[in-house]
Amino acid sequence: MPSSHATTIDPVADQELRAIIQGFAHDPLGFVRFVFPWGKKGAPLSWGKGPRAWQEAVLVEIGESLEINAALNRSKPIRIAIASGHGIGKSALMAWIKLWALATFEDSLSMITANTDQQLRTKTWPQVVKWFNLMNCRHWFNLTETAIVSRAPGHAKTWRGDRVTWNAHNTEAFAGLHNLRKRIVLLFDEASAIADPIWEVAEGALTDEGTEIIWVVFGNPTQTTGRFRECFGKSRARWSGRQIDSRSISGINKAQLDQWVREFGEDSDFVRVRVKGEFPNVGDNQFIGSDVVEAARKRAVIAQPHEPLVMGVDVARHGDDRTAIVFRRGRDARVIPPIRLRIADLMQVAARVAHEARQHKVDAIFIDMGMGAGVVDRLRQMGVPDVFGIEFGGAADGAPNVANVAGNHANKRAQMWDNLKTWLTDAAIPDDSELAEDLVGPRYGFNSRDQIQLERKEDMKKRGLASPDIADALALTFAFRVLPRAAAERNAPGSMIGRNAVEYDIFAEI
Repeated sequence: MPSSHATTIDPVADQELRAIIQGFAHDPLGFVRFVFPWGKKGAPLSWGKGPRAWQEAVLVEIGESLEINAALNRSKPIRIAIASGHGIGKSALMAWIKLWALATFEDSLSMITANTDQQLRTKTWPQVVKWFNLMNCRHWFNLTETAIVSRAPGHAKTWRGDRVTWNAHNTEAFAGLHNLRKRIVLLFDEASAIADPIWEVAEGALTDEGTEIIWVVFGNPTQTTGRFRECFGKSRARWSGRQIDSRSISGINKAQLDQWVREFGEDSDFVRVRVKGEFPNVGDNQFIGSDVVEAARKRAVIAQPHEPLVMGVDVARHGDDRTAIVFRRGRDARVIPPIRLRIADLMQVAARVAHEARQHKVDAIFIDMGMGAGVVDRLRQMGVPDVFGIEFGGAADGAPNVANVAGNHANKRAQMWDNLKTWLTDAAIPDDSELAEDLVGPRYGFNSRDQIQLERKEDMKKRGLASPDIADALALTFAFRVLPRAAAERNAPGSMIGRNAVEYDIFAEI
């Protein structure tokens, strides 16, 4: 319903108010302190003195960034990501930013969205309505169920702030967010659960020249993958990230927070997400934990010369996927950097694999047979030794493996990844963000026989994740055990992988 406010306004006083508020165009903190009745006896905010310290810091950052952009005559988008525990006042801050953006800049456009329509309607937007009704310049706008719209004649479409429900399959509402040489503000609430396509379309709003562009995303850090997580990871150079522990904020029920810590543990994922504002070590049904991967990226190990050098090849032929080649010697996957190829011709892929195998004198090559059957055939035709095709969907091997009990895995891929998971606990991988994202991406479950079943690539793509090509290539190096060179030399030629083995005739430890 549209809001109704008294229309008896002194024109002179209103003009003075407008001049003051326009002076806060690059001072959102000053705006928030001025337009709301902080500490006023009998008013709804009689208890308050103003924003909390962390809210002040964000408002100051926005203002200072706008000033720097103006001084340098540039349109660099301001991107701020805030991961936090519960109860810190993020909804209020979102409302303030939205109202400041509208009130201080003519023909400003803004959008606010959340992880679900229910969150948007029942939690996020009510905060906007609450603070709108406390604002001393609210009579300049009409408030509807889904928008705040300027009352200035002819500006209803060009000067407004909307509440927008997203749909990953229909992103048109976000695709049209442009406002050349004006101001654009985009706000995401509970951003961890906003689908990647919405983030991608929102990027299109950041291209307007001469425009003040402000994109602020908030949320509990519930997911270990996705665009919100990337704001604090591989995309952190483009985002100003803040992680806020609820215990550091005044006015919060600290007794409840302390109870959670006692009940779940200081480093439990529940406390990390709900209290400390940190991303979980392991997401819901996540197969490999982020902490395990991060430790492997930093770990120093030394590969022994006698250990076999194994190559894993995950073959792609079209789309966004890439053929990935990964090498591993014992507990070290850094001996040769991973190789990524965008080659559709399988014969060219085979030629590259043959070149790498001969150059580095690999002991065994394991190739995914999904798209790689032609590569396997061509390599064998070329006389490349020790080439083995692996069926990801085939039966898991019953022979002893690094971390396998026969019958525990739904298929060969689940078995290889389980071996990889165990290996990571004391091994080293390249400090490669794409590999890290691939490793923590897949979820897992159990089939009707209680066997581990890894999430399919197709299902990962539906969640907005990339196909884990590099991680699958690394997992392939665990398809079967390969005999160390020194041991192979003590045995008859042709007995084991690494010396023209009979396929899958594996006996030795790594």
